[in-house]
Amino acid sequence: MSDADSEGDMRSTPLIALNVSFRKKLGLYLNPRNTVAADWMAVAEVMGFSYLEIKNYESSNNATLKVLEDWQARSSDATVGKLLSILKEVERKDIVEDLRPLIDEDVRRYWEQQKKRKAEPPVQVHEVDSCVSRPTGITLEDDPEGAPELFDAFICYCESDIEFVHDMIRELEQTEYKLKLCVFDRNVLPGSCVWTITSELIERRCKRMVVVISDEYLDSDACDFQTKFALSLCPGARSKRLIPVVYKSMTKPFPSILRFLTKCDYTRPCTQAWFWVRLAKALSLP
Repeated sequence: MSDADSEGDMRSTPLIALNVSFRKKLGLYLNPRNTVAADWMAVAEVMGFSYLEIKNYESSNNATLKVLEDWQARSSDATVGKLLSILKEVERKDIVEDLRPLIDEDVRRYWEQQKKRKAEPPVQVHEVDSCVSRPTGITLEDDPEGAPELFDAFICYCESDIEFVHDMIRELEQTEYKLKLCVFDRNVLPGSCVWTITSELIERRCKRMVVVISDEYLDSDACDFQTKFALSLCPGARSKRLIPVVYKSMTKPFPSILRFLTKCDYTRPCTQAWFWVRLAKALSLP
C-alpha cells in the first residue's frame, strides 16, 4: 500500500492536489464538444452547476479548467475521489484509465508534502498552543516572546492598485471603524519566504481577506495564489472569509472563480455612498 493510500484515500484528497499538468490533459479530453462521449458540460451538470452557469462557461478558452476551479472553490465535496466517481458516472472511464498514473503521482506528492509539513519543527515557539504552532517575528508588531500579531483582514492587491489600498487604510483604519489591515508591503518584515508567510497570514493571522479586483489583478501570479489559497480554506464561502472589491472599471471579465461571491462595487455611483460602510461591517463580523 502506498503512502497516499495509508494516509488518506482518494476521497479524502482535496482537488487542489491535482496539478496544472493533469488539469490541462483533462481539458484535452473534455473541452471538445462530443456527440458520442460525455464532455465537460456533462461533468459540470453532475457537479451541480446550473444551466445558466454552464452556458456561461461556453465562452471560456478552457471550460474544463474553469469548471474545476469553481467546483473546488464552492464545494467541500471537491475531492480527487469524487472527480473520479463523476467521470465514471458520465461513462468516461477511458479518461480515468489514461490519466490514472498522473493522478496517483499527484496524490502521492500531496500526502508526502503533508507529512513533511507536519514533521517540520516549530519556529520560535515557547508556549504550547491549543491549536497549531505558529511562526512569529514575521510582521512589524510581532513579539517573538508573546502572541503573534493578528489582523481583521488581509489585503490582496497588485502594485498598480496601491493608491486604492491607501484609501482603504484611511477609510477603515483611521476612522471610527478602527480596523486593522494586513498590507504585505507595509506590515511584513523582509527576509522570509513569500509563499510561506502569505499562507500563515491568510490562514492564521487574518479573519478575512479583501481582494482588490482589477485588470492588473488578473495577471498577477501572487494574487492568484492568495485568492485560491483563501478559497480553499472556506469552500462554498460558508464563513464569508473572502470579500471581492471592485474600485475601477475593467476591460477584462470578472474572475469566474469569484463570481458566486457578493462583491463591494465602487464603480456604481448609486452604491458609492454605502461602499465603505458595507465593507467595514463585513470585516467587523466575528
